[in-house]
Amino acid sequence: MNCSSKMRNSLHSQWKTLISKYSWCAGGSMFLYLRQIQTIAVPFFFSEVAHTLHRVMATAGQVIKCKAAIAWEPNKPMVIEEIEVAPPQAHEIRIKIVATGVCHTDLYHLFEGNNKEGFPAVLGHEGAGIVESVGPGVTKFKPGDKVIPLFISQCGQCKFCKSPKTNLCERSWSNERYDVMSDIDSRFTCRGKKVLQFMGTSTFSEYTVLNEIAVAKIHDSAPLDKVCLLGCGIPTGYGAAVNTAKVEPGSTCAVFGLGAVGLAAVMGCKAAGAARIIAVDVNKDKFEKAKVFGATDFVNPKEHSKPISQVLAEMTNGGVDFSLECVGNVEVMRSALESCVKGWGVSVLVGWTDMHDFSARPIQLIAGRTWKGTLFGGFKSKDGVPKLVNEYLARKLKLDEFVTHTMTLDRVNDAVELMKHGKCIRTVLNVSRQ
Repeated sequence: MNCSSKMRNSLHSQWKTLISKYSWCAGGSMFLYLRQIQTIAVPFFFSEVAHTLHRVMATAGQVIKCKAAIAWEPNKPMVIEEIEVAPPQAHEIRIKIVATGVCHTDLYHLFEGNNKEGFPAVLGHEGAGIVESVGPGVTKFKPGDKVIPLFISQCGQCKFCKSPKTNLCERSWSNERYDVMSDIDSRFTCRGKKVLQFMGTSTFSEYTVLNEIAVAKIHDSAPLDKVCLLGCGIPTGYGAAVNTAKVEPGSTCAVFGLGAVGLAAVMGCKAAGAARIIAVDVNKDKFEKAKVFGATDFVNPKEHSKPISQVLAEMTNGGVDFSLECVGNVEVMRSALESCVKGWGVSVLVGWTDMHDFSARPIQLIAGRTWKGTLFGGFKSKDGVPKLVNEYLARKLKLDEFVTHTMTLDRVNDAVELMKHGKCIRTVLNVSRQ
């Protein structure tokens, strides 16, 4: 039978929709339905349909065995293991992870947090993938959808989700377990032991399971090895500037720390119309990269005998309008605050840490400065991430420029070493074939 290209594409789309919609059915019922509508099909499609049905129905509702990088204990390299991933329960989604970034927060948990109750765990929280199957009650996702797992959920029902003042969610894993950075519940096991899901996501695994309130559906054309960065670092820095600091056109900004989060903050300052963006880092090799994202001035604290706040005050006639601390160091946090101009200066804590207390002299705030923090850049996750993906697709947001290295999952420890020594901006791990 001959079909025009237009008809062929139309039928192909119908089959895809059909397969996704009825992939949960038992085999007999599924094929009975297919037989009823076979008049719209052509033999050209049968091989693809059979293959897709076999793949989906072979794993849906079953335990999947796959590769994952497990951190068995603090301060030790991760180990590639075979784990078991349970099927999704009510309102849950099982996702095939295609790509994931390696973020400093992964290193923080592994090397700095040192809370043994947070192990063993599958790390990773900056990923993107494809829905493999869904649990009962899930209606807004289907197998085949491209998605980004979210470490900060958005249930849409709690007092935080209903408020425009915050992006927190009462149903998030982080509501009570910041110290161990994972929920008590998990769909992972390895060698008969429960393995924790780091930050509710665990993207250093070929498959993971999340509640639907922590998953964002994204555009079908989005390249997963790029948009995975929108799972954490880029929204955090970018949003810190545009949402939390609310950088104003014509203002002067200082960004402390030029990792991926800091560079995203630079990008956010530029997008908000800042006239002057001062990039501050002890690694001068990062200054050229910062220029790509919009930095206009560059300061290496090691090259000055004065406190960095004094250096910036002299450069800006009293201090910057906005400062963003993207390191996660309490001493740098204080320096960033003191670098702001009195009267209206705003300083934002962006870098993640829960290790030490921070301090400042009260006069710094009495004089009119504002000190505030941000989580995920203030973006409400399920609403914000798809919009950021669309901005990237429209070439209004940079992502490719952050990726300096690409590796496979089994080289995750190499990626960690690169980050530890400041030799990368973002390493993306190819976890599964798409």
